[in-house]
Amino acid sequence: MENRRDYLRKKALRLPLCPGVYIMKNSRGDIIYVGKSAALKNRVSQYFSESSKNTKTASMVSNVYDFDYILCDTETEALALENSKIKQYSPKYNIKLKDDKTYPYVKITNEEYPRLISTRKRVSDGGLYFGPYTNSATCRNIIRSVSQAATLPTCKKTFPKDIGKTRPCIYYQIGRCCAPCADKVTADQYRELVKSAESILNGDISGEKANLTARMEKVSEEMNFELAANLRDRIKALDALFSKQKVVSSPETFTDAIGIYSDDDMTVISFFFIRAGMIADTEVHEFVGGHIGAEELSAFIASVYEMREPSKLILVSDELPLSEAETLSAHLTKTQGRKIEVRVTQRGQNRALCRMAKENAEYRAKLIKETTDKETVILADLAQTLGLEVVPDRIESYDISNFGNDNITAGMIVLEGTKFKKADYRVFNIKDTEYEDDYASMREAIRRRIRNTTVKKSTAFPVLPDLILLDGGKTHVSVVRSVLEEEGVDIPVFGMVKDDYHKTRALCDDGNDVDISHDKALYMFIYRVQEEVHRFAISRMSGAKRKTLKTSSLEKIKGVGPAKAKLLLSHFGTLSALKSATAEELAAVKGINAETAENIVKHFSKEKI
Repeated sequence: MENRRDYLRKKALRLPLCPGVYIMKNSRGDIIYVGKSAALKNRVSQYFSESSKNTKTASMVSNVYDFDYILCDTETEALALENSKIKQYSPKYNIKLKDDKTYPYVKITNEEYPRLISTRKRVSDGGLYFGPYTNSATCRNIIRSVSQAATLPTCKKTFPKDIGKTRPCIYYQIGRCCAPCADKVTADQYRELVKSAESILNGDISGEKANLTARMEKVSEEMNFELAANLRDRIKALDALFSKQKVVSSPETFTDAIGIYSDDDMTVISFFFIRAGMIADTEVHEFVGGHIGAEELSAFIASVYEMREPSKLILVSDELPLSEAETLSAHLTKTQGRKIEVRVTQRGQNRALCRMAKENAEYRAKLIKETTDKETVILADLAQTLGLEVVPDRIESYDISNFGNDNITAGMIVLEGTKFKKADYRVFNIKDTEYEDDYASMREAIRRRIRNTTVKKSTAFPVLPDLILLDGGKTHVSVVRSVLEEEGVDIPVFGMVKDDYHKTRALCDDGNDVDISHDKALYMFIYRVQEEVHRFAISRMSGAKRKTLKTSSLEKIKGVGPAKAKLLLSHFGTLSALKSATAEELAAVKGINAETAENIVKHFSKEKI
């Protein structure tokens, strides 16, 4: 247990000094405590320090096996998220926020002269709600700041009932109120100011600030310094909102937000599954080997939703091109049997949600890379642990992926040192194995790979590897070793064994397991290899399956068989482009006559009806 405590302490010390939510779990994976902090590193590391703790905290810490975390923009956001998580999971050691307490919202009322008020109840009365926020004081501060920026009244007068009954107060004199009480603004002008407040509360502070700045510069040039000073004060009020404005979805929000962080070393994809305004679940996938291409990225996201039900709207950060988002939308709509929209976010609250997911992905990438910086040490440890004669320079790893008995593929990834060499990645479409059989598929893939070098002298496979790592156990190793012996080559082969939770547990030969848990850097290296080869195999298999679905749908058209379906998809690139093609464009494709072109146009015209 002391070793586990040391691991947790070191993990906590790598957290950032920023707001966030931490989620404590026991050895069974049950959530036992949810907390929030303005500085995650300081707060979480305190739990695993040697300082004294009260009985409840000590009891909770003694049951912590691991923890997760979600980064937030502000402490306000972290607290709102903490509230939703505690309500969702009712953790054993939480004593706060477990009742039905709700946070306050800012409401723009539905009346002739709308007002900004604070409320804890959401009702269907035509009003607009923003938030929730931490407490009533925070809510009042935001109402005051937004009202000042939009020059809306904050007094208790009601309009139009009180129009013309009094002289304007000091707030009109200093430019903080438009003074409807003194009939200084028309109803239409007042509604424009309310729209400005709505825009600010929706998160478009920068846009409103740009508009005010442009107006301030214009009136300054016209020597209207008093109005310019008023506009300056409104801009200051907007600046103050940057630290208060928070990104928390309303209860009507049912969406998935995907943040993607990618650099030359790795890609991390973070999923936030938002249901009824709450982050109901999160999922993070880490892939070492640099930037992932748009198609592979789209295929991987599609594979995630083979295991999860997507929301009607999926928000994605702009690392995914619009064209791939449209393709993914069509694919998910077809596989789910209902309309699914994948939207690349551009502005507002949706973009803020993706930004939060992306920041979590970026920080996760930073943590992973910190543990795998010393290439020489890792490879030397690997050679020593496995009893290799030389430190491996080229490592190849293999995994089998299939969709039942269809689209059986073997993915091969390559490492030079500890760096993934994506240009050398290959995929083998299994030909001789008709049914789902990982061992037979692996045997075929390895034999073809070896013969590409030793027999065919293929330039795509110029050299043999120094080490082969398989995503499998002892039987996989035995099968591959027998193939190598038959082919007359001597290459060390080890399997990457997973535990019951599908995580890397050990390496193995055909007889014994090789424990790597004591060496964290080596463990992380093998984990990354296993995750990368699995991702590559799955993405290629998914891509093949999607192409099969496309071609099979085309084969329903009179005059179109498998060969012509592949020809058409190859010519137009995507099914969407093919559907939009005219009969003349279709007939221009070699092998497609005018009659078949007309049949294709008629087929897709019926789909649009």
